[in-house]
Amino acid sequence: MNISELSIRRPVFATVLSLLLLIVGVMATLRLSIREYPDVSQPVVSINVTYRGANAAVIETRITQIIENEVAGLEGVDKLTSQSRDERASINVQFNASRDMDSAANDVRDRITRILGRLPDEADAPQIEKVENGADPVLFLVLSSNKRNALELTDFADRYLVDRLSTVPGVASVFINGGRRYAMRVWLDRSAMAARKIAVTDIESALRNENIELPAGRIESQQREFTLRTDTSLRSEDDFRSLVVGRGADGYLVRLGDVATVQLAAENQRSGASTNDGPALLLPVTPLSTANVLEVAKAIKKEVVLIKEGLPKDISAEVNIDNSVFIRESMKKVMKALGETMAIVLVVIFLFLGSMRATLIPAATIPVSIFAAALAMAFFGY
Repeated sequence: MNISELSIRRPVFATVLSLLLLIVGVMATLRLSIREYPDVSQPVVSINVTYRGANAAVIETRITQIIENEVAGLEGVDKLTSQSRDERASINVQFNASRDMDSAANDVRDRITRILGRLPDEADAPQIEKVENGADPVLFLVLSSNKRNALELTDFADRYLVDRLSTVPGVASVFINGGRRYAMRVWLDRSAMAARKIAVTDIESALRNENIELPAGRIESQQREFTLRTDTSLRSEDDFRSLVVGRGADGYLVRLGDVATVQLAAENQRSGASTNDGPALLLPVTPLSTANVLEVAKAIKKEVVLIKEGLPKDISAEVNIDNSVFIRESMKKVMKALGETMAIVLVVIFLFLGSMRATLIPAATIPVSIFAAALAMAFFGY
């Protein structure tokens, strides 16, 4: 007895089974992840190295080529791409789909460990990360102010916005583009350094050795115990200017303010963002690879409304780019196409068969089949 014969002999059972598939299928459809493109997992491992002060040619010869030659022989490498820019090297190692992501990342770490001694001592340790597929921002939030500068705006975003947006369900990360963070900048005067016989290495050593906070131990007695703390870190411009960087021929102290100009300014002034009102920040919001992009975008917009209520009067926050619009419009087109297709099929069946009963049967079975297919997609994790 096949399913067709069973359904004819037991119509109540067939109706209950169809309703069950329809209800469970609708629930599965609502829980399916919605994306602009399919989630095709391709193991990709990125290697980033920072070498401050080096140009692109030095980065290419002393870092990029060495890492490329070492990781090129790994098992399952499908494609190897690299970028050598001023002060930074970026290498992406793409493996074939059969390789496990964790295993591939461990193999890359093992190979990088072998060549650490061949990399420049002044370069930072290589940062090895697993690249998530589909890690494209869904929203870009613009934060601007007509009174505050970029430093104050970046500090405000770091303190009050980044963590708050990161806690929204489905959000993987929130970055700050165009931000400028506080840093103490030291502009050396070579003439003053030469007159006092001070080298750049002397200033570097003084900054490393003096601008630290060392453990001071504790004082114990029979009744009490006190923990000691030595506050030796440098915080203000005057603290840095008073830093002793050397001694003259007759023993007088040479301070940093004598051979350099100290200024509290931005750590990086090579990039920035602005709007018509003044300085601005761009905050891209990246969702999790398994999250529903439409739900994440909706939750972020709802959170932005709450954030705007508590912002100072001189700061404004607006959604500048919303990539979920394309997905939402595509979903509307899909639903429209399904409705038009179903209507055309039913009209054709009625015109050829001339029976309303024969037309109503596929009208009921087509939705059941579609939602049952969604149930199978949810079961297999599509």
